[in-house]
Amino acid sequence: MILPPPIPETLWNTVPPDAQAALLAVVNSDRQRIAELEQRVRDLEARLKLNSTNSSQPPSSDPIGLKRKPPIPTSHRKRGGQPGHRKAVRALVPPEKLRSSHDCKPRACRGCGHPLHGADPNPLVHQVAELPKIEPIVDQYRLHRLRCPRCGTTTCGSLPEGVPAGNFGPYLQAVLATLAGAYRLSKRQIQQLTGDLFGLSIATGMISKLERQSAQALEAPYNELAAAAHHAEVIHVDATSWRQERRKAWLWATVTAMTTVFRRPAAITLPANPLLAV
Repeated sequence: MILPPPIPETLWNTVPPDAQAALLAVVNSDRQRIAELEQRVRDLEARLKLNSTNSSQPPSSDPIGLKRKPPIPTSHRKRGGQPGHRKAVRALVPPEKLRSSHDCKPRACRGCGHPLHGADPNPLVHQVAELPKIEPIVDQYRLHRLRCPRCGTTTCGSLPEGVPAGNFGPYLQAVLATLAGAYRLSKRQIQQLTGDLFGLSIATGMISKLERQSAQALEAPYNELAAAAHHAEVIHVDATSWRQERRKAWLWATVTAMTTVFRRPAAITLPANPLLAV
C-alpha cells in the first residue's frame, strides 16, 4: 500500500500531479531502504550478543568481562541409562550364521554346592563378534615358455580362463575402489591401509588404474539405472555447482523411489532439460 508523504493535505494539493507521483516514488523507495537497514541493524545487534554461552563460538572469542553462567551442579546420579530409559540392544546374529555355539552350564549350586543337571529353556545369550585375520590369498601361475624342436619357435603358456591378467583379483579391486569412491580416501591412505590390514604392497599408480577399471565395469549398470530413472512415476532433480580450474562445474542428482543417480555433465553450461543430465 502506497501512503502519501507526511505533509499537510492543503500543501500536498498545491503540488502538481506529476510532481506528486515523483515525490511518492522517492518517499516509498526511502521507506523501503530504511526498513532494510533497520533489519540489518537488528541482525548485527543479534550477532553481537552471541558468545560461547549461547552459540558454538569458542570461549576465546568472548569479549572481556563476559559473565558466564555458573556451572550446573552435579546430579549425583549414576552414569548410564536412567530409570525409564529405553534400552538399546544390539540385534543377535541368527543361528544359521554363527560359526559355533556353546552351552555353558553350571556344575554345582553356588549356594550349597549340590550338583546341577538339566538345561535352561531360556538361557542368556552372549554373542562375541570378531573379524578373522585378514591375509591375502595369492595364487601363482607359472607360464612356461617351450621351444619347438622342429622349427625352433618359442611358445608361452596362457593363463586359465577366468584368471585376471593383472596382479589383483576382482574382489580386492572392488574393495579398493569403494575406499576411494564411497569413503573418499586418498591414494596414500589406501596404500597405507592395504599394507596395515591386508599385508599387501601396492603402488599409488596401480590404485588409480584399478579405479579406472572399476569405473569401466560399472558403466553398463550405471547407464541402465540412469535410463530407468526416466520412466519413474516421480522424479526429484537437484544440482550443485563449484569452481574447477576457473570454470563452473555441475553435479546433478536424480532421485526416484528406488534409485539415486549422480551425473556430472560434460558441458559446463546448465543443460536446458535437467533430465538430460542423467
